Amino acid sequence: MTKVPKKVALELPLKVALSEEGAASFIRNNKKLSRLKMVDNSEENGVTLESFDPISLQKLILLDYVSKIEVSLPEFTTLRQDVIDFSKLIVFSMLYRQFSKQVQTDLLASEVVKKHNRAHPGQFFDDKTPISPDTLRAVIKKYASHINDIKRLILDPLNAEIVRNKQFSDEEKNTYVLMIEKFLSKLSPYNWYLIVLFSKQSGFNEMLDAVRNGLRNYMGKGTIAEYISLMLLEIASNCEASNMAKEARLMYRGMGESNLTLYDPIVRKKIIAELVRKNKMVYVSWKFGGGSTAIGKQGKLRITVYNQDDEFEQVKESIETSKSADLTKKNLIDFYKELPKQGGRTDLGLYYLSYLNDACKQVNIKFDSYVTQFSTSDLTVINMMFGF
Repeated sequence: MTKVPKKVALELPLKVALSEEGAASFIRNNKKLSRLKMVDNSEENGVTLESFDPISLQKLILLDYVSKIEVSLPEFTTLRQDVIDFSKLIVFSMLYRQFSKQVQTDLLASEVVKKHNRAHPGQFFDDKTPISPDTLRAVIKKYASHINDIKRLILDPLNAEIVRNKQFSDEEKNTYVLMIEKFLSKLSPYNWYLIVLFSKQSGFNEMLDAVRNGLRNYMGKGTIAEYISLMLLEIASNCEASNMAKEARLMYRGMGESNLTLYDPIVRKKIIAELVRKNKMVYVSWKFGGGSTAIGKQGKLRITVYNQDDEFEQVKESIETSKSADLTKKNLIDFYKELPKQGGRTDLGLYYLSYLNDACKQVNIKFDSYVTQFSTSDLTVINMMFGF
């Protein structure tokens, strides 16, 4: 089962591209922005990070301030746990954000809010109601004790449901109890503003039910974070193994085709250093569909893995300038079936993909994937798209 990463800091080289709202906020607060050149050839305003607080980055994602994140590494094995934790962080950030949006929609559609809007057209509440962040923070601070009581009203019945469910193991029960509490803690200030405002009104129980139903729904969706993280690491590791094998053949000619030398720490270190020198990196990009201008795309997440080589820039330019680019497109299952087996990695990739497909279907998350390969070079682009 999934757990939210608890490390104080993660050590990954990131390029964080900001949305229009995010860039505007940084500028207002006199924070310096850089012009970032991304692997897909786009240029974005953002920041680069080497070590970062995951919770601080998650706050930016929840505010729709981040449009894209990119990491490039010569190998992922050494930083395996950080990559898994970071992937979970992004998936849960998307889930928290969509949970909050769904609850907001349901609260605004509740009878108590609609009745208020009919009676007070000058104090109309919808998804565009302008309430300053300072006002929201002040309300949450003033009614902190009341909000905690409401949280218990929401959570206690759900916790009882989870404990009674005989299909869950004890570990799963503990995980789900912690998960729904975490989801509730990420509910937006505007949602809490509405909940507090109408907490003494007739029909308030409908609002509580709306939040509980949202928690039931997203509790299930939270289970796919583990599968996505393992699938991503498997894809990146396959790209890493391919690059290292090719470089080993160049560096150690005459030693045969055996990959056993790659497990020698000294040899591995030399190969990684050469990959860095030649800038033969594996790139992973997370593209968010959020932002106030991205109507209908807020719940979209695209994860792309690029296996780069020396001709990458030329290939990209040829793709952009020619509609007859020499490429093949296949699904991820076919891609894995055609890979040469490297210590069982191909079977592992298919295993993760099978579970990811099934898990997404069970919790109504849209999942699609495809692989683009350019036969004029070794460039492989692997896409995984999710609709939360």
